Amino acid sequence: MLRNDVRNRRFLSLFTRRLTALLLAFCLAAGPFPAFPAYAAQSAPPGASSQIDAVLVLDVSNSMKTSDKNNIAGEAMKMFIDMLSAKGDKVGVVAYTDKVQREKALLTINSASDKQDLKDFIGGLDKGSYTDIAVGVDEAVKVLQNGSDPSHEPMIVLLADGNNDLNEASGRTQSESDQELSAAVETAKKNGYPIYTIGLNADGKLNKASLAKLSDQTGGKAFATDTADDLPEILSEIFADHLKLKVVPVQSITASGEYQEVTVTVPNASVLEANISIISSKPVTAKLTDPSGAGVAIPSNNVLLSRSSTYSLLKLLSPKEGDWKLQIKGVPKDKIDINLIFNYDLELKMDALSSKTYKKGDTVGISAHLFTGGTQVNEAELYGNMKAVLLATDLDTGKTDELPLDNSGGEFKGSFEVKDSHNYELKVRAEESSFYRESQVVQVNAGGAATQAPVTAGTAGSGSEQQDGGRSWTLILIIAGILLVLAAAAFIWMLWKKANRGFVGQLVIEVLDGNTGEKTYPQYKKLTGFRGKFNLHQLLQLAPELRESEKLVFTPVNNDRLQLRGGDGIAVEKSGRAVDASRGLELKSGDRVSVPLSSVDKTIMLEYLV
Repeated sequence: MLRNDVRNRRFLSLFTRRLTALLLAFCLAAGPFPAFPAYAAQSAPPGASSQIDAVLVLDVSNSMKTSDKNNIAGEAMKMFIDMLSAKGDKVGVVAYTDKVQREKALLTINSASDKQDLKDFIGGLDKGSYTDIAVGVDEAVKVLQNGSDPSHEPMIVLLADGNNDLNEASGRTQSESDQELSAAVETAKKNGYPIYTIGLNADGKLNKASLAKLSDQTGGKAFATDTADDLPEILSEIFADHLKLKVVPVQSITASGEYQEVTVTVPNASVLEANISIISSKPVTAKLTDPSGAGVAIPSNNVLLSRSSTYSLLKLLSPKEGDWKLQIKGVPKDKIDINLIFNYDLELKMDALSSKTYKKGDTVGISAHLFTGGTQVNEAELYGNMKAVLLATDLDTGKTDELPLDNSGGEFKGSFEVKDSHNYELKVRAEESSFYRESQVVQVNAGGAATQAPVTAGTAGSGSEQQDGGRSWTLILIIAGILLVLAAAAFIWMLWKKANRGFVGQLVIEVLDGNTGEKTYPQYKKLTGFRGKFNLHQLLQLAPELRESEKLVFTPVNNDRLQLRGGDGIAVEKSGRAVDASRGLELKSGDRVSVPLSSVDKTIMLEYLV
C-alpha cells in the first residue's frame, strides 16, 4: 500500500507539472495579451486596531542599580500594564542581562487578576551581572513572532542605558552581539514591530545614540531622562503614540491635605475607556462624580482602580459624555500630576476616488468619514472641533504637501490638483486635542516614472489586434479554470493524506499533584494507533478532572517528529520557560514539556520518545 501511495503521488505531481507546462506554452503561443488597466492602490489603515500586543523588555543588570535606585522602571512598566484595555490586549515580559534572566510569553488580559500576575512577575525580578542588549531585543522579537495576534498592534518597549558589558569568560564578542542585534532589528522591521526605547541617564552614562537608532530603524520613538521619576509620563506618551492618541494634561496640583477638585471632560460617546493617571510619590485618595452630579464609587463595575507606590490609575469604562468631577486629597505640599488618555473606537476612512487614472491638471475630489464598529458616524457633534488635512506625497520628488480640508460636521471634504504627470500618495489626517486618526493610503497614478510605459510607433492597436486580445483573454480564463480545478483536486488529496497520516513513537506521561507534591508512576502511551491528530485528554483516558488537557492537540510531522498545538488558556513550559504553543511546537525524540492545568492544581509532564 505504501508503494502504491508513493507511485500515485509521483504520478499526480508529474501529471500536474506537465499539464501546467503544456497549457502555459499554449497560452504564450496564443498571441499578445492586453494590458491591465491602471488603478489606485490602497494599503491597510495604520492603527486600525485598538488592541495591543506589547513586549516589555527590562535591563536587569547591576548597572541599572545606579540608573534607577528606586526601581521606578518596574513601577512604570506596571502602570503601562494598568493602562491597557480591561480585556483583549496581550503582554509579554523579557528581563535580560547577558542572557534572558526571566521571561513571560504573551498573556491575553481577560481580567484584573491577569494584570496583577504580570505586575507580580515584574516585581519579582532580580538583578544580575553583565549586559547584552542584543539578547533582550532578539528574545522580544521572538516572543511577538510566536504569539502576536495579526489583528493587534504589536510593539516592543525597551528600558536600558544602551551600553553593553559582556562577560569575557563567555567568549562572546561585541561584533557577535552587534550582528545578533542587527538581525533582530531587521526581523522587527520586516514584521512591523516598532521598538520604543527609554534610556535612563541618572549616572550620566547613557548611550543615547544606540537607543535612538533602534527606534528610528523600526518606526518607534526614543526617550531619555535624567530622572526615573519621568518614566510614568514617558510610558503614557508611548501608549498614546502607538494607538494614535494624545496625552491630555488635566492639571498639576500641590496637595493641601484637603480634597481639591479638577474637571475631566469626556468629549463624546465614542470613548471606550478614559485612563486618569494620578502620579504622586505619596498616598492619595480620590472621589468621582459623573456629569449628572451623581457620586460614583471607586472602584465599581465601570470604574477600575489600580494603585502602586508612585501612581494611582482610574480607568472609566464607556464613560458618559460630559464633565466629570475628580476630587483628590494628598499629603500637604506634595506635587500631584494628573494626565488623561482616552481610548476611542474610531477609524478614519477615505472614500473611494471617482476615477482610477488621472492626468496633469485634473482635480481629485477628496472626502473622508469617521467609523465606529464598522459603521459610518454621521453625528456632527463627534466631528466637533476636529481639524483635518490631506497629506499629498509626490512619489517622484518625495515632497509632501499638507492641504486643509473642510469639516462640514459629518464629513471631511476637499480637493487635490494633479500638478504634474507624477505618481502621488494621498491620506487624510484628522485630529483634536485627545486623539488623531489617519486614513488608508491611496495611490494616484498620473503618468509618473514608476508606471509610465514607453509607447512605440504602430502600437496604437487595430481592430484585429483588439479581437486577438479578446480571444487571448477567453483562453486565459479557460486555462485558469482548468488550473484551478487541478489545484483544488491536489489540495483535497493532500488534506486527505494529512488527515490519515500515522504516528510513531510514544509519550511518557507523569502527573504531579501541586497540593501533595506526589507524582504518578510513568505511563508509556504508544502513538501508533492514532491517525491524523489526537488530544492529550485522550491519552489521559478522558479523566473528567483533566478535561482542560483536550485543548492540547498533537499532529505528526516530518522526520518522526511530533507537533504540539495549544488552544486558548492552556499553558506549556519547556526547559522551565513558558512557550507559546498556539502556532505549534515541534518535539523531537527526547524532548520534554510540562503542562500546568489551571482548573486543578496538577501539572502533566510529557516526554516524547521514538
